[in-house]
Amino acid sequence: MTRNFLAIPAVSFLAVALSPSLLFSQEKLVQVAHVSVSTAAQTPASSGLADEEMARLHMARKEYKEAEDIFYRLAVSSPKNPVYWNQLGIAHHNQAQLDQALKCYQKAAKVDPHYADAQNNIGTVLYERKKFPKAIRAYKRAISIRDNFAPFYLNLGYAFFSQKDFENSIASFRKALELDPTSLDPTRSRGGTVIQDRSIGVDRGRFYYLLAKSFAQQGDVDRAILYLRKARDEGCSEFNSVQKDPIFSMVLKSPAAEDLLAPKPVESAQP
Repeated sequence: MTRNFLAIPAVSFLAVALSPSLLFSQEKLVQVAHVSVSTAAQTPASSGLADEEMARLHMARKEYKEAEDIFYRLAVSSPKNPVYWNQLGIAHHNQAQLDQALKCYQKAAKVDPHYADAQNNIGTVLYERKKFPKAIRAYKRAISIRDNFAPFYLNLGYAFFSQKDFENSIASFRKALELDPTSLDPTRSRGGTVIQDRSIGVDRGRFYYLLAKSFAQQGDVDRAILYLRKARDEGCSEFNSVQKDPIFSMVLKSPAAEDLLAPKPVESAQP
């Protein structure tokens, strides 16, 4: 079977495709690593699990073309398995092949309309194409299926932010952090869920400032300080008015905030 795909320009992308449930022991990793790609390509469909493990290993090692080849074979041999189509989409996505990725995510969603990861991942492609209203609808579909998963709210928050809908954006981020306090950590594994490129349409300094303000309004001093510090480090212009904003009055009284308004030390010139 021939795949007719068009290549498109590269874009920045963030995703982790290795599921924690499929992590290998060190010994098994060594064993799998010695299997050549050509041998794996000849593995019969009945050994799909071995193929899937190999494909995920390639994804973890950022060998996306090799992973694509295996997931394509798995998807064709098991066309009713939405996970294979979704993972094939992620392999394409990591190669900046958005057209192919979108088709695979849509195929996964068609096979299983209740597959939330596929709906979310459709949203990430639309987001990267700056089709923010359509991305928002896709993320909302994912949340309607699985409403307790923080990454979906993160993606929705970034999409709202890009639309300058700051109220809904911050509400989405707060929900994500409520579900998972570490959800803004980009090193977290997300399985088959794509976390969109956060550089598109997002003023990070202002984003952190508004998030800090939201936490301050809720009386969460520690988080307010955390994100105020991030806003300052990003050079947010609104940070300069923090002392005049009554919302931050309680936050600034905290001993933990003493260094927030202190001028940064000037680095001495190197001889």
